[in-house]
Amino acid sequence: MPDGGKDVKKGRKFDQVLDGARQVFLKDGFEGASVDDIAREAGVSKATLYSYFPDKRLLFMEVARTECQLQADRAVAAIDMAQPVAAVLRDAAEQMIDVITSGFNQRIFRICVAESDRFPELGREFYESGPNLIRQRLVSFLQKAQARGEVQIDDLPLAADQFHELCKVDLFDRCLFNIDQSFSKAEKARVASGAVEMFMARYGIDRN
Repeated sequence: MPDGGKDVKKGRKFDQVLDGARQVFLKDGFEGASVDDIAREAGVSKATLYSYFPDKRLLFMEVARTECQLQADRAVAAIDMAQPVAAVLRDAAEQMIDVITSGFNQRIFRICVAESDRFPELGREFYESGPNLIRQRLVSFLQKAQARGEVQIDDLPLAADQFHELCKVDLFDRCLFNIDQSFSKAEKARVASGAVEMFMARYGIDRN
């Protein structure tokens, strides 16, 4: 597949192409994914595939962006933002841990890292559609929590980054180094509770 195109064309079979590409990329990686295999999995011709995505990098980035956006939207929809800040952060931590430890997230992360030297835009796209999207939504929530007098934070982006990192403690490295690929509810709850407790100890306002 050529690497020079920059435009993505939407059309009737766009989602079909994305779904087929998603399956092949996750199975074979970026380098190992062939146009023939993607077209076959998607149930379209190579000409149709090229008409949507003239560049394999564009196709991969669209797969990663779309899935990360769906994960973020599902996570936000599952959280009641009207709850007290500690309860919202606990729900957010549980959602983030599920995403961080998901098989999809781990495989996409590995592909982006493996290809980052040759194609740094892959890494940038993953960051913008994944970690940075979470960061922006955390900042937005923390702004509201601060306006309600529930937290006191001088640097909101830094605080959001700190919370995200707290949710990765232990579990992310175990995934990354293939020590474990799945975790019990108790293991995830331990990390979520610790993240919220440490964050609130630093930024929470005691109203008693």
